[in-house]
Amino acid sequence: MPGNLLKNSHGDDVFCNWELTQNGGDQWHIELTPDDAVAAYFCTSFQPCLKKQVIDLVKSGYDAAYLDSAPEVTVKDWYATRDDCGGVYRLTVSLLNASRAVIATFKPPDVTVPQGTPWKQVTHTFTGYGPGLRFISFEHGGQDDKSWKGWYGVRVTGSSVTIPPKP
Repeated sequence: MPGNLLKNSHGDDVFCNWELTQNGGDQWHIELTPDDAVAAYFCTSFQPCLKKQVIDLVKSGYDAAYLDSAPEVTVKDWYATRDDCGGVYRLTVSLLNASRAVIATFKPPDVTVPQGTPWKQVTHTFTGYGPGLRFISFEHGGQDDKSWKGWYGVRVTGSSVTIPPKP
């Protein structure tokens, strides 16, 4: 079974595998860094920037019977801001059935992130959501808080969605 079910979580392949659901301001951007821990990240602009992946769990190798046992689904995401500008961070993760109806959702309140905030991780584990899981929708992003032209908004990287293998 795969580890991280999300593809291209750092932007190494530009926006491959991501649907840009909102691409405001100067649009999404990718920055490379000299940091070994975070080689690349996605940058938001002065209007909302959101991107989404929908994971097909059966195509990813999970069988329907195992998915109907409601295995734990763990979601992680990293976000930060620049030293000179703050931003707003958004995350919505939904578990979907075969017809893509929502079974469960994790949508924390938008986070106002002060300028100079180092990388922070948000983590959530879905449990006890019942049978029917077949897809996972992962959408995140944000914007800056000063409406500055360019890419001064929230940065996101290292996103992951994991499900343990069948025992």
